[in-house]
Formats: sequence, structure tokens, C-alpha cells
Amino acid sequence: MKHNTEQITAIKDLIFRMADDQLILGHRNSEWTGLGPILEEDIAFSSMAQDKLGHSQALFQILSRMGETDPDSLAFGRKENKMKCCHLVEYPIGEYDFSLMRHFLFDESEALRFDMLRNSSFEDLSHIAWKFRGELKYHTMHAEVWIKQLSNGNDESRVRMQNALNECYPLALGLFEPSDFEDILIESDVFPGEKVLQEKWYERVSMILSKTDLIIPEVTDPAIAYGGRRGIHTEYLKPLLDEMTEVYNIDPSAEW
Repeated sequence: MKHNTEQITAIKDLIFRMADDQLILGHRNSEWTGLGPILEEDIAFSSMAQDKLGHSQALFQILSRMGETDPDSLAFGRKENKMKCCHLVEYPIGEYDFSLMRHFLFDESEALRFDMLRNSSFEDLSHIAWKFRGELKYHTMHAEVWIKQLSNGNDESRVRMQNALNECYPLALGLFEPSDFEDILIESDVFPGEKVLQEKWYERVSMILSKTDLIIPEVTDPAIAYGGRRGIHTEYLKPLLDEMTEVYNIDPSAEW
């Protein structure tokens, strides 16, 4: 399907959101390499981090074919106010319970997002949605197993997981921050919209957590987690970008 200029602008905005989320959380998850609570989790988080960086690269490649600059420049050459990642992915890894809960809430939303994009009228998005289906299935399966196991464990593990949910859940609502292009994406059959995704996500997350003793916290104002999609970020993003781009900035024109 051929898309007009207005639709292309909307599609680019959607892809930048997805790519930046994957890029930043991929780097955050990579920080568990060598630090996992057990060897299997060290390997798992490292593997999932690599997947996310691969997903972001594929998305940046689409943007490059759409007239944006090369993938490396898109990933490493933008200032924080040009990034469209949500606040949830920016936070430091913290304790394992925080990273696990973030992993659960984020990957459930991404699996649903990519599932919805399999029927997108924008063929490049549809293609990678099918391509990454298996990896995303592994990510959600990993998260669900550990969420259920730790949330149904002893008193300490249940308290820690509830505290992690209390902290992460309000931030996770920033994943669904509405864009200025919602109607365009919906009407052109590119993507059904953030509201539909959030409803599917809430239903999925509620179903999984119903098998535990965890209680989803009430959030009276989801907009408290908004801003990231418009370049307004937490204090944690700039230091991460500085560290992440240190080698690239030595010579941005170099070929690695």
C-alpha cells in the first residue's frame, strides 16, 4: 500500500518510539551481564538485551530506507531531547526485582504491539513483526515464569515483587502515551492505536497477575509517566546516552 506524506510522518514517529524503547532497554538489560542473581539469569538478560538491540537496528534500518540518516547515526547521534523512548526504559537496573518487573510489563506490551503490527498496511513493519515473533514469545515466557514463581514464593519475595510492581506499573503507562498521529495510523490501517494496545496489555497483565497474590496499583493520572515520546526525559537518560555513545563519538564517520 502506498502511503502519503502525512502517513509517512506518522509511521516514522511510531517507529522511532519503538526503536528507541528497544535501544535503551537493550542497553539497560545488558548491564546485568556478569551480575545476574544466578548464571541462567545472567545469560537470559544478556540474550534478551542482544535481541532488543537487534530489533532496534532493524527498525532504524526501516527509517533509513524512508529517508532518515543511517542506523548508527539514528541510534548514537541524537541528543536526549530527540529521543522518543518512554520513561520506564530509562531507569537504572536497580535490584533484580525491579528489572524483572520492568521486563515483564514492557515485553508483554511489545509482544502485543508487534502482534498487532503483523497485519499493518506498512509492509516493512508487518515483515519484522512476523520475523521477531519467536524472540518476543521467549521474552514473555521468561518473564511470566519468574513473575509467577517469585510472586508466589515466600513472604520476602512477595513483598519485593509487589513493591516492584508498585514502582514499575505507573511508569509502564508511559508506553501508551498518545501521539499526534493516532487517527492517521488507525485510518490508514498501519496500527490500531495506543489505546487499543493498552487495553489488550491490561487484560493480559491482569490475567497473569491473577495467578499470584500481587495487586495492580491504582493510578489516578497516567499522564504522570508521559513526556518521553515528546523528548522530555528522566534524569537517567543523558548519562546513559553519554556512556552508550562514548566510543561512537570519538569518530562518528568510522566504520566498525
